[in-house]
Amino acid sequence: MAITEEQASKDYAITLDEEDLAYEEDVLRNQYSVKSWTKYLDHKLNSVPHNRFIIYQRAIRELPSSYKLWYSYLKELIIYSNYRSPNDPIFNFINQTFEKCLFYLHKMPRIWLEYSSFLIKQKKITQTRRTFDRALQSLPLLQHDRIWKSYLNFVREVNIPEVVIRVYRRYLKYDTIHIEDYIEYLIEKGFLEEASKCLVRIVNDEHFTSQKGKSRHQLWMQLCDIISKNPKEIDQSIDVESIIRNGFQIFIDEVGHLWTALGNYFIRIGMFEKARSIFEEGLNTVMTVRDLSQIWDAYTKFEESYLTALIKKSDSNDEQNFELELLMERFTHLISRRALLVSSVLLRQNPNNVSEWHKRAKLLTDPKEIVETYTTALKTVDSKQATNPINTLWYALAKVYEREDDIDSVRKIFEKAIVYPFRSVEELANIYCDYAEMELRQKQYNRARQILRRAVESPPQSLIRKLKNLKENILPSQRVYKSIRIWSFLTDLEESLGTFESTKECYEKMIDLKIITPQIIINYAEFLEQNKYFEDAFRAYEKGLHFFENPFVLDLWIIYLTKFVKRYGGKKLERARDLFEQAISKAPADSVIVLYVLYARLEEQYGLARHAMAIYDRATRAVSSDDKYKMYMLYISRASELFGVTRTREIYEKAIESLPESNVKDICLRFADMERKLGEIDRARAIYIHSSQFCDPNTEKKFWQTWHEFEVRHGNEETFREMLRIKRSVQAQFNTQVNLMSAEMIAENSKAETDENGIQRKPFDNMIELERQAQTIAEKRSASDIDKYRLNQFTKSQTKSKNINNPDEINLGEEENDDNDNDNDNNNGNDNNDNDSESESNENEAQESIDIEQRNLPESIFGSKLLQQGETIMGAKERLKKRKQLN
Repeated sequence: MAITEEQASKDYAITLDEEDLAYEEDVLRNQYSVKSWTKYLDHKLNSVPHNRFIIYQRAIRELPSSYKLWYSYLKELIIYSNYRSPNDPIFNFINQTFEKCLFYLHKMPRIWLEYSSFLIKQKKITQTRRTFDRALQSLPLLQHDRIWKSYLNFVREVNIPEVVIRVYRRYLKYDTIHIEDYIEYLIEKGFLEEASKCLVRIVNDEHFTSQKGKSRHQLWMQLCDIISKNPKEIDQSIDVESIIRNGFQIFIDEVGHLWTALGNYFIRIGMFEKARSIFEEGLNTVMTVRDLSQIWDAYTKFEESYLTALIKKSDSNDEQNFELELLMERFTHLISRRALLVSSVLLRQNPNNVSEWHKRAKLLTDPKEIVETYTTALKTVDSKQATNPINTLWYALAKVYEREDDIDSVRKIFEKAIVYPFRSVEELANIYCDYAEMELRQKQYNRARQILRRAVESPPQSLIRKLKNLKENILPSQRVYKSIRIWSFLTDLEESLGTFESTKECYEKMIDLKIITPQIIINYAEFLEQNKYFEDAFRAYEKGLHFFENPFVLDLWIIYLTKFVKRYGGKKLERARDLFEQAISKAPADSVIVLYVLYARLEEQYGLARHAMAIYDRATRAVSSDDKYKMYMLYISRASELFGVTRTREIYEKAIESLPESNVKDICLRFADMERKLGEIDRARAIYIHSSQFCDPNTEKKFWQTWHEFEVRHGNEETFREMLRIKRSVQAQFNTQVNLMSAEMIAENSKAETDENGIQRKPFDNMIELERQAQTIAEKRSASDIDKYRLNQFTKSQTKSKNINNPDEINLGEEENDDNDNDNDNNNGNDNNDNDSESESNENEAQESIDIEQRNLPESIFGSKLLQQGETIMGAKERLKKRKQLN
């Protein structure tokens, strides 16, 4: 039980020990020293609370302004009151102690907070609220933040709306940092008017920063939702319409939502006509299709729900029926206007979108509305910023009147269009052409020609000289006389309706103005040729050749030369030759082949064959590398037809010398096939040998197969062996090239490696091993090829054998071929008849008399390492004997 002041004022109610005497003497001598009292309290730390409380009361009686003593005393009293009954007198004693403490320490916020917390624990709401108020009155303004934090938490826990609102209103005068919590509480409790006023306050404050991370846009949308969805709870002092309309300029991306909210606000307060006017205004002012869709959906939903409710309440009254019909008509009209509303939005986004104006006109059916639309478009669209040619609007407007057979109005429209400031000459030229086409549809041919002649009428020379000096700000009407489209249209009309002289005058005028194209020259020449003016037609071609350069002039040359040759044939051969020489001299190499072919055909038909061959020979040197092969093939074909096959040998030889390697093999195959057909087997074989250096056996299998079939049909065993030897040599050559590239790549990745014995070796030795493996594979393939060859019953040159070799015979390789031939000849001689044995014996004697010289294989095949170590390279026979010994 705590000690009251009356008890403490009496004599010591505690028994002192001997140890306490020293502390008692100390506090008596230093009764105003906090340190002495704290030492005494620390000494009595394990004493009963009764003794410590007496000491505390004695200490604070002497030092009533000591924060340390008061705070420790109050903390121990609060701890002592834990787990006590709420009706225990100790609580009143502690409250009185807090009040006495605050009398001396009313500027200490920590004491106020402890006191308010202790009162909250006792559930004394009024006393707690008054304590917080007293704390705010006593403490300086800079320390109010600590009190308000606990005060707001207290009122939120109490959850009495009137108290919370009053406290928050007072707090917002101090700081608005927690105003969002206040707004959420008001919305939760249904105080929407107060919440709206708070939202208006923070939305209008440009310096407000949300503590919950909300943007100004989100706060504005929240305000609009509250005031639009709850109009009855909102005070009339809040101007809802002005608030929402202010958001149109601030939040452009939410215009549709704001218009919808404003319309729904008037619907909820029963002002339906005002809501309709709001929706209509929104539909006619929004700038995006998304906003339009939001407003249109809300508008149609409102009309549909209103119509449904009216139908349910109708009593078949005439007035109600009339109102229902009116509402149905309004609803139907709204549904049908959607496409036009979307078009209006797109045109508001870009009024210079010509294609969108055309789409809008297609949505309309009434001619008056269409005319009004195009008239508005012509007044709105800026010709310099139009997305499409603006002349299409003029033409579409004239077309509407033409469908109504109002030709006079059509002419007036075109006359106005002619003086309109178009952006480019093409647009004005299209207007003139459309004007003339309209007159042609009305069968006013002379009027159409006059319109076009007026368009191409040349301005005075003084104006022309002035325009040449100006580079900018030249009006299209001052340049339209050089429009190719108008001139082409005029020439077509003159050809159809005018005279020869008038048409020729138009073409000549175009040539003088230098506005011709190759097609116009061709048309002019065709026109002259149809009227039997051939020389004039050729002069027209020559004028065109003077104006144009490659590659456009090539077609003109081809047509000109073809027409000239067709007209005169061989009558003017020298003139034709001069024309061809002129064309060839100016034509580039990549397109001159056509001219050479035409030139050579001229010589074949009307000149000399040797001249044609000379032209073909020149062509093979003049054409590009891509066309050389085709030129040589044509050269060979024509030479074979005119002079015979033997004449083509020289051409083949030249082709082999000049063509790239990719085409040499094809030429060689054709050359060899020709020699074979002529019976020149040795020449054909020589050609195969020459071309083999360009053919990799791994890729050009067709060439080697052809040579293989050639040797099978026309060769013997020696020539077949020679073919296989060359094949191996070529394959080794190509493999060496590939291996060298691989060796370079390996050398970059690793500088040195070790072999099986741990000896360091160069990376290039790896390539030697690869070459050795490739040589072994090549020997096996050659052996199998010789076996197949022997099965085909071939013999040596100039000797025909009647016996078939044994298929199971072992091939001992190329190095032992001569010895094997001798052995086979001896064996076969024993089995043949006497006549054959005599010839075989003679042949064996001739072979024995031949000394065979043995050469070392090049280092590139087996590598330099073996040769440096002194090792001998075994042939097939030695390897076979060694294998038998091992087995």
